[in-house]
Amino acid sequence: MDEARSDLAKRTKRGMHFIAASVVLWTGVLVVWLLPIENILTRNLLTFFCTAPLMPLAFLFSKLLRAEFSAKDNSLNNLGILFSVNQMLYILIAMWAYAAAPASMVMILAIIFGAHLLPFAWLYQSRAYLVMSIIVPISMLAVGYNLPEEKVFILAGIMICLEIIFAVWLGAEVRKDNSTGGKEA
Repeated sequence: MDEARSDLAKRTKRGMHFIAASVVLWTGVLVVWLLPIENILTRNLLTFFCTAPLMPLAFLFSKLLRAEFSAKDNSLNNLGILFSVNQMLYILIAMWAYAAAPASMVMILAIIFGAHLLPFAWLYQSRAYLVMSIIVPISMLAVGYNLPEEKVFILAGIMICLEIIFAVWLGAEVRKDNSTGGKEA
């Protein structure tokens, strides 16, 4: 099994293409929250729209990074897909927040994103995924808990910074994979 995990991590470059795509998505969310839009429900709807291009962007980044988008012949590939699809169930919480707690929706979306990284720590044998799966949800809750609506853009800005740090860290793990064939965590 460790061999399959190492193979998947190396061929897909630990899913870096998805993390790079998420930097773009969170940049879109930041732009939405900086626009002079008065209605929070409109902002929240546009925030959801910003998440829609994840797959095409990840596919594009996989080409740019020369990573396999999906290693279909690896026995653990479907597990990685399951870990990702599982996040869709949690998006229902953000959909609830859309109207019930609109000023908290971006925070909830960020917490969901961060928490969904945890199983990838095991799959990719990655310390970066492990640490970020803890740092992202806790920092988003700490910053966003009582954040007023007009300051929600701060969450998106912090997410961009965290995603860039995460991408750089993953890049270091990928370089280590290429030089050692290696297990990280």
